[in-house]
Amino acid sequence: MNERIRIYDTTLRDGTQGENISFSAEEKLKIALRLDDLGVDYIEGGWPGSNPRDLRFFEIARTVPLRHARLAAFGCTRKPGGAAEADPHLAALLQSGAPVATVFGKSWDLHVTRILETSLEENLAMIRETIAHLKRHGLEVIYDAEHFFDGYRRNPGYALETVQAAAEAGADAVVLCDTNGGSLPGEIAAALRAAAGRTGGLPLGIHTHNDCGLAVANTLAAVEAGASLVQGTINGYGERCGNADLTSVLPILALKMGRAVAADLRKLQSLSRFVSETANVVPLHARPFVGRSAFAHKGGVHVSAVMKTPEAYEHIDPALVGNTRRVLVSDLAGRSNIAYKARELGVPLEGKPGDARRIVEEIKQLEQEGYQFDVADGSLQILLEKLTGRFEPHFELESFRVTIEKDREFPCQAHATVKIRVNGKQEITAAEGYGPVSALDNALRKALGRFFPDLDTMRLTDFKVRVIDGDRGTAARVRVLIDSRDRESLWSTIGVSEDIIEASWQALADSFQVKLARDKSDRSGQPERAAQAAPASRIPPQGEQA
Repeated sequence: MNERIRIYDTTLRDGTQGENISFSAEEKLKIALRLDDLGVDYIEGGWPGSNPRDLRFFEIARTVPLRHARLAAFGCTRKPGGAAEADPHLAALLQSGAPVATVFGKSWDLHVTRILETSLEENLAMIRETIAHLKRHGLEVIYDAEHFFDGYRRNPGYALETVQAAAEAGADAVVLCDTNGGSLPGEIAAALRAAAGRTGGLPLGIHTHNDCGLAVANTLAAVEAGASLVQGTINGYGERCGNADLTSVLPILALKMGRAVAADLRKLQSLSRFVSETANVVPLHARPFVGRSAFAHKGGVHVSAVMKTPEAYEHIDPALVGNTRRVLVSDLAGRSNIAYKARELGVPLEGKPGDARRIVEEIKQLEQEGYQFDVADGSLQILLEKLTGRFEPHFELESFRVTIEKDREFPCQAHATVKIRVNGKQEITAAEGYGPVSALDNALRKALGRFFPDLDTMRLTDFKVRVIDGDRGTAARVRVLIDSRDRESLWSTIGVSEDIIEASWQALADSFQVKLARDKSDRSGQPERAAQAAPASRIPPQGEQA
């Protein structure tokens, strides 16, 4: 039971087959280094015989040695009727310089006869000769038995023949693949035990897809049945519905099943976010273990219990996977939520129980009007400071004006003029933008830049508009949410109004106030209250970004 489970990451190959997921060769190298730092055993870099980008990756990867992981190049068995020595895909595997070759072959007779259009005997020869050829060149060879579970379900005898052929040819491990993602945990376990009886004690691995929402469950079922090599991707990226998500598989193996894995789980949350950022995909807040909401508490009863005994509502300590407990404040909040959140944001309420009671009532009233503070910690921090008399604005608005121009030939042009006051000094600036909010952002940034030069490290990362009461048509109240970030943290702010520009200004101004408060805390050596507004959103320095 204590056999170490080897982790094989295929984010850079199978993960990139997911819709809207793409990495340059240089981005893939950055991710590979982060995976190596996590401590995985294998990193599948790509298919060098299929595209120039993967060839480029292996070229640059040769110049950067890995500390923990072994680099694997992916490919297929030789072509039907051909010779392994003359196969261009196998030649590309050898030329990649990777010490590990992972090749896939057919286990399902339907694929052999209808897709490859060859005989069952020739398919077995393709498997044997491909593996033997790569082994003669000194490579570690992992054989991926594609569609194994579908093949075993329909023709178990032949599916088992294919994995036996791979074992007899000298494969170092055989990975059973649920390529279509349609298998159930019980089927996975039974088929894996059957394969173990035909592979002579060779290490068996598992590769699952999530088409039934069971990729993680199927992976764990395979491990319980004897698999010792686990394939998956960070964040579950992959073709169709994705692959087994290693950000769930790893902590479950280590923390729930007591299996040894060579991975520093404390780095898991930051790795998940880094891969999301590099892929330019919004992180899934509800992702187990590493999502921003994974250890978030909203109900007042829950928060009161967590403050006394965290395990009352948390199945693990969030720090074990690099995450952080979060308490949300909304119209469901009680005084426990406010007390916890105020302490987290550095707004002391000690000795003032009336403040918490008054703040709860104020927040409930504002949420009735459309505000949503559980997703806007930045604005919540400012509100708490205002309600406790501690808010010190870094700038004050005197006025702004936004104009939009449109003619028949050209797209809309936006212009904004902003008049603000900083430390008693008035500043008036104007700027253009791609839209009214962009123009306001540029004008405010330009005005504040004279007083606060560090603003160039801050940028807006997301802008969302929601209609609150749609039955009023174009006169409806709207909610604007803005996500902003700098080199160290990410925070969210909110604005609500019948005027979309007014709501946008509220959220935009709050965002700049949070940034300036954080910078002031940094300079004075005080706790970073604004950074704590999103403790689970630590991001790597910009130098590490794509």
